[in-house]
Amino acid sequence: MASPLTDEEMVELGRHDCVERVQWVLDTPKPPGLCQELIRTAVSCRNKLPFLNMQSGFKDGLFSMLQATFPVLSWCQNYKANQFKHDLLAGLTLASLCIPQSIGYATLAKLDPQYGLYTSVVPPLIYAVMGTSREIAVGPVAVVSLLLSSMVQKVEDPMANPVAYQKLVLTVTFFAGTFQAAFGLFRSGFLVDFLSHAAIVGFMAGAAIVIGLQQLKGLFGITHFTNKTDVVSVVKALWSSFHHPWNPYNFILGCSFLIFILITRFMGKKNRKLFWLPAIAPLVSVILATLIVFLTKADQHGVKIVKHIKGGLNPSSVHQLQFNGPHVGEVAKIGLIVAIIALTEAIAVGRSFAAIKGYHLDGNKEMVAMGFMNIIGSFTSCYVATGSFSRTAVNFSSGCETAVSNVVMAITVFISLELFTKLLYYTPVAILASIILSALPGLIDLNGAYNIWKVDKLDFLACIGAFLGVLFVTVEIGLLVAVTISFAKIILVSIRPGTETLGKLPRSDMFGDVNQYPMAVKTPGVLIMRLKSALLCFANANFVRERIMKWVIEEEKDSKLGNPEKTIQTVILDISNLMDIDTSGIASLEELHKNLDSNGIKLAIANPRWQVIHKLKLANFVPKIRGRVFLSIGEAMASFSV
Repeated sequence: MASPLTDEEMVELGRHDCVERVQWVLDTPKPPGLCQELIRTAVSCRNKLPFLNMQSGFKDGLFSMLQATFPVLSWCQNYKANQFKHDLLAGLTLASLCIPQSIGYATLAKLDPQYGLYTSVVPPLIYAVMGTSREIAVGPVAVVSLLLSSMVQKVEDPMANPVAYQKLVLTVTFFAGTFQAAFGLFRSGFLVDFLSHAAIVGFMAGAAIVIGLQQLKGLFGITHFTNKTDVVSVVKALWSSFHHPWNPYNFILGCSFLIFILITRFMGKKNRKLFWLPAIAPLVSVILATLIVFLTKADQHGVKIVKHIKGGLNPSSVHQLQFNGPHVGEVAKIGLIVAIIALTEAIAVGRSFAAIKGYHLDGNKEMVAMGFMNIIGSFTSCYVATGSFSRTAVNFSSGCETAVSNVVMAITVFISLELFTKLLYYTPVAILASIILSALPGLIDLNGAYNIWKVDKLDFLACIGAFLGVLFVTVEIGLLVAVTISFAKIILVSIRPGTETLGKLPRSDMFGDVNQYPMAVKTPGVLIMRLKSALLCFANANFVRERIMKWVIEEEKDSKLGNPEKTIQTVILDISNLMDIDTSGIASLEELHKNLDSNGIKLAIANPRWQVIHKLKLANFVPKIRGRVFLSIGEAMASFSV
């Protein structure tokens, strides 16, 4: 039987193990460089395109590529009659909501009513072939319609020159689709993330109020109204209009059906079996209101009506796209803003319902689908389409199984364009305003705003900034304020990263922040600090160095005030959070080492990442601190105690 190890042998063995583990850290191979990462990314993309993979057969590779481009080829092979029953019901229910909403949103975009219906025919068909979401319902939406009208009318007045305005809207749609497709093809979806969740919540709420105020024109039957979108201008225009004669019949008719739609929505929420009731309520309202106006000849008594809606299949609009005019740059800028907003809404809606159903939504494929949908839409008299939350919720509640529900909806809208547009001649404008107003509460997320306030005050600042910017200035300013605040938050966190003083947690080998864990015990003579930043660079290096020196000076003051056991002999810097470092960061560490060394204090590094330790070795920093680089804080503590 082997004799047990003596204390000296145990210490020697521990020292040997510690030295060996230090070599593990110092002897790491060279990490991949930028060129290698780019090559790896290119190879990864190549493998995702079987058509480019010569190891697979040409036919198999071609079919796989087609499946990747057109997801319908993947799921249509297993499509069953039972699924079609659910999709048929969902599509018809969707169409009953889509038809009146589309007409209303077209008027919000300051376009003729038929353009809303056109946008509910072609884009849903394209999306059904190229999209990956099973539930998302595609078509015109309130926020995008408001964006278009508020921004394009600054370039061309829709009242003075409606034809030129219409051409610019179609050109914006083309640019928006091009940007969306480019984001997906070049995997640039991160651009959409520049609009944070908080910014979107604030923007949507502000846009909802602006849209609601704009609809008061139709609800009250006001003839002369402001084109501005800020709340002050709209309230002034509304107040001045009351000093002129106005017809109360518009208001009575609109409010009556608004109350009816809201009651059906309340009933649908209370009893899920009545999901179809709020879905068909807008269409029922349009039919009943149109009959009332026709039978009572209310249009002769001041009730404003839609009048002529052009029917038939979407006409070609390729010749209307304007690429040579003086406003191309401005139109492209509007297209970019609209593209990002439309994508943000669509992907948020799609991912929400995909999570409920338990499948993955490919963001890049969604961008490509949305892009081509809007590019083709711009050729067929459609304006920007995206995923609608309210219609997607109806589609989901109706039991849709696949994107076939979008096809059914598009066919139903097309039949309506062919056969029923003449019947909408007497549709009152007030009923379209009430339909839009009924959809606005879903855009205001008070619970979301309250949760943002509770969790992160800077995020709430971005939220309220977007809200107030949209409400009191313009839609673009609201977006700009939100993005600016979000970027300012990122920069602030980057240039002023936090540092933590660590202590050993009782009955464990772990170390934690002494403020977060009051029971953590500091080791006398040792100051353990952890950087709370992924990057030590020119922007924050001096701040971090000064922060560490401040802690050391404070600890030294404590020792002079009667706590000699707190005299700092060693500073252990835990850089486990640090993913990368630049030359400024290395220079700040060298200066920190000099300052500490001049005061007789040793500096040690614990748990460096691959890229960081590689750069520290290249800069000859490791020899300067005499190789005091350790695998963990525990290893560093053990080394100094041996």
